[in-house]
Amino acid sequence: MPEWVNRPEGSNWGDFGADDQLGTLNLIGAPERQAAAQEIREGRAFCLSLPLDLPGKLKLNPRRKPPVLQPTFLEDTPYINYALANVDPSLRDVLSDDQVLLSTQYSTQWDSLAHVGALFDADGDGVAERVYYNGHRADEDVLGADGPGEHGSYARRLSVCEMAKSPVQGRGVLVDFVRHFGMARTLVGLDKLQEVIAAQNVELRRGDILMLRTGYAEALRDMQDAPDPEGLDATGAVLDGTDQALKDWLGASGISAIAADNYAVENPHTDPTACCLRLPLHHHCLFKLGMPLAELWYFRDLAQALEASGRNAVFLTAPPLYLPGAIGSPVTPVATI
Repeated sequence: MPEWVNRPEGSNWGDFGADDQLGTLNLIGAPERQAAAQEIREGRAFCLSLPLDLPGKLKLNPRRKPPVLQPTFLEDTPYINYALANVDPSLRDVLSDDQVLLSTQYSTQWDSLAHVGALFDADGDGVAERVYYNGHRADEDVLGADGPGEHGSYARRLSVCEMAKSPVQGRGVLVDFVRHFGMARTLVGLDKLQEVIAAQNVELRRGDILMLRTGYAEALRDMQDAPDPEGLDATGAVLDGTDQALKDWLGASGISAIAADNYAVENPHTDPTACCLRLPLHHHCLFKLGMPLAELWYFRDLAQALEASGRNAVFLTAPPLYLPGAIGSPVTPVATI
């Protein structure tokens, strides 16, 4: 159990228990799932994932690599179109079997609560240490690069597998920035977010997963044959993580997670003279609130269907991979209306 004396200002550390690893996903319980199921009226399902080999020709993060598929091998034999008659002439089976090397946050993804921590004096000794949500520690709960756990895992606690076990399923609510602002880059603080919520008659309830359509993933998918990094950088609305009113609202809103179709959810804070965070919304959500973030989801088809029916809520199923120790995870979210 993590031990701490100080908790960050504006955080909810300890509110869900001293040993909590789920954060605001605790707000999704049986009543919230039952209510979410009432959003299924037509029985139509929408895949909210990009193909997991995108971004493709556009490099959004040089550390994250596209998936590499290859056969499994038995000694030197690749098992693709492999006829078992090679072993026993009486057998007629032909087998294909593969494996993948995949950056877990390359494409449509979840960030776990082990993804972003901070230097913070949690133990009250006057020295800031590397710490994560709810006081979990670097090198104890999230292992360092020189000491991975079993099978190379790093997050002994706060892993995406905790989200898979819960699992992530409930009421998803779409806020369509494309319909309100268009496709141009727009910085969205609380005032603009509430403007769109009011204009689209969005009702947010306890445990809801807030889904933000910015158009970024749509542009990314459309430009694969002619990559335009500068054009992509100017595409779509982004949350303003420097807006304290927005951060206060997120803490009080009762939502359980944010899923956006862009890269990073927020506008990276790149002013070298400013203090002290590159990704202030990640800091606030993942580190302070234990609120998972999702990126590079795909909303175009769902948004069109919801607009046509005058709705904005869905039954959402979006668990990450049940991969113990993983810090991020690809996901294939499904929205049912």
